[in-house]
Amino acid sequence: MNRFIDFADRLSAWFGKAFAWAIMVMTLGVGYEVVVRRLLNAPTSWAFDVSYIMYGTLFMMGGAYTLSRNGHVRGDFVYRLWKPRTQAIVELILYFIFFFPGVTALVVTGWKYAARSWGYGEVSVNSPAGIPIFQFKSIIFAAGLLLFIQGIAQVMRCIKCMRDGYWTHAADDVEETEVRLMRGETSEVLEGGAAEAVDVVSPDDEREMRR
Repeated sequence: MNRFIDFADRLSAWFGKAFAWAIMVMTLGVGYEVVVRRLLNAPTSWAFDVSYIMYGTLFMMGGAYTLSRNGHVRGDFVYRLWKPRTQAIVELILYFIFFFPGVTALVVTGWKYAARSWGYGEVSVNSPAGIPIFQFKSIIFAAGLLLFIQGIAQVMRCIKCMRDGYWTHAADDVEETEVRLMRGETSEVLEGGAAEAVDVVSPDDEREMRR
């Protein structure tokens, strides 16, 4: 069980981080379009296609990675008050009622959609450039498959939590700057090539220290 969870986490992380570079392609494409359109009055015929294709790819392929890091939106105003075992039981039930039926439909439909698109070499109808998009339709199937694999790993996490009484989480690999600031951690600021430590203490932490 632990080996599969670790495998799913690493697989989701690899694809998530690899396809995160799509944001760079999108940024460069949109930036180029803005420059040539505004300064040279020579708009491109492909920038719109690049922007929505790259954004869609990034969004879809990052889903499994986000799930493995517990990053999807959750209305946890009640959930967070429960004991871990209760959370695990509810999550396990909801995975089978909502998650797997939806993801299975995404995989099956995505496969049919992509196969049909590959069959006639579909191109974009959103611009006169006629950019081939049949290869990007395969992202639907791939994203669904990754979500399905990660979903199995999450179900195993629920079972482990029900048995052990605590959650096991994927290894931390990234962290929002705001989280560090809220924790009042020391951040390193590079100035003139030298690292300088700066203590960041929130007002709440300062009041707590005075007590």
